[in-house]
Amino acid sequence: MLDHDQVRDPDVLKHSMLDFRQMSTFVKQPLIFDHAEGVHCWDIDGKHYWDALSGIFVVAVGHHNPRVLKAMHDQLDKLTFAAPLHGTNAPAIECCELLASLAPGELNTVKLLSSGSEATETAMKLARQYWKQAGHPTKYKVISRYWGYHGATLGAMAATGTPKRRVPFEPLPEGFIHIPTVHCYRCPYQKTYPDCGIFCAEYLRQVIALEGPQTVSAVIVEPIGNTGGILVPPPEYLPRLRQICDEFDVLLILDEMITGMGRTGQMFGAQTFGVTPDILCLGKGLSSGYAPLAATIWNDRVNSAFWGPEEAGIEFGHGHTFAGNPLSATAGIASTREIIERDLPANARAMGALLQRKLLEMGQHYGIFGEVRGKGLLWGIELVRDSRTKEPFSDETAIGKRIGLLAQERGLIIRFDPQWIALAPPLIVTAEELEEMLAILDGCVADTLSSL
Repeated sequence: MLDHDQVRDPDVLKHSMLDFRQMSTFVKQPLIFDHAEGVHCWDIDGKHYWDALSGIFVVAVGHHNPRVLKAMHDQLDKLTFAAPLHGTNAPAIECCELLASLAPGELNTVKLLSSGSEATETAMKLARQYWKQAGHPTKYKVISRYWGYHGATLGAMAATGTPKRRVPFEPLPEGFIHIPTVHCYRCPYQKTYPDCGIFCAEYLRQVIALEGPQTVSAVIVEPIGNTGGILVPPPEYLPRLRQICDEFDVLLILDEMITGMGRTGQMFGAQTFGVTPDILCLGKGLSSGYAPLAATIWNDRVNSAFWGPEEAGIEFGHGHTFAGNPLSATAGIASTREIIERDLPANARAMGALLQRKLLEMGQHYGIFGEVRGKGLLWGIELVRDSRTKEPFSDETAIGKRIGLLAQERGLIIRFDPQWIALAPPLIVTAEELEEMLAILDGCVADTLSSL
């Protein structure tokens, strides 16, 4: 094992590549985590951090959860890998059955995977093969939203609508169409809710009609958009998308990497917004980060196209080496049962209401919180120079990044972009812990403003 000084050595660190980070900057002052407990983390120097982001919307049941650790320790003594081309294993079967029992409607078939990108890629491939086997081979296009993020693999990236994430890898696979996102605070159509008639959803109807319904396989959206700044749709939006997809016989895919597993105050964002998709994608909080695990769940109608005699050759032509890994499935079972038995979605609702109230109070004091938006324990704050006019800060100011970096320096981990910040602590967080986190955030906002 490398010792303390070795892991901090720039000559050693230069062999690593972090996500979305310029390593020439990171190696000068690296953040290297060492251990964690509940909502607390410590780096290798012993510095304490409040985890107000659940890692990255992942650690739903908290760090070092005894139930999950024991289940994984027990499984380590039995089986850590099973040949996926030849069979499956008991934890994988149990995990699939558990998820099918929790998922709404007829979402009864589960494919376990390792990452969110795999889950969304699986969903879109499933949709294309489904339509071919259902007698509609021309239905292949996928519609998604600008500012959506659906993963890092090429197909998932093609569905992603965030320029910073897409442009370096273009040209991307064809057949992916983007529509403007839902953003009531800064409506891309310059309309005002509720008089808009949910035009952002109705726009989808026009796009499907003009592309030709016979060419569109699926629509994929996040119930709450992350990369645009925790964008929460009005309550009518997702049900309207469901209605439009039904009208044109298009599959609706919900990407619930962030909103799934209790984050929004219900087990799934689908339930929070009262809509049942044809395909549901899960990850992150599914195993609470104890092992790589994701899942794609689809309904009986879709599954019927893949169920038949061996000689028909209609099985799903898709696989991943670590899909259904017994250790990962065990982590998923234990984490999910912890969420259910402790009713952590209820805690997300209660603590989310407290978090919303405190953020609104903070916003009134500083006058730069343009909008506080979220559900459960997922909250974002759009930062503006003037909350009355919605005038944004200049790109050069990068107010969100300044606040986020100062928060990290003072021991608080949050999500930050130049124009917004977000908090999503573990679902086990208490009121006292939230108060501690918000006290740090309050000081960071105050000191950042005084430095401008």
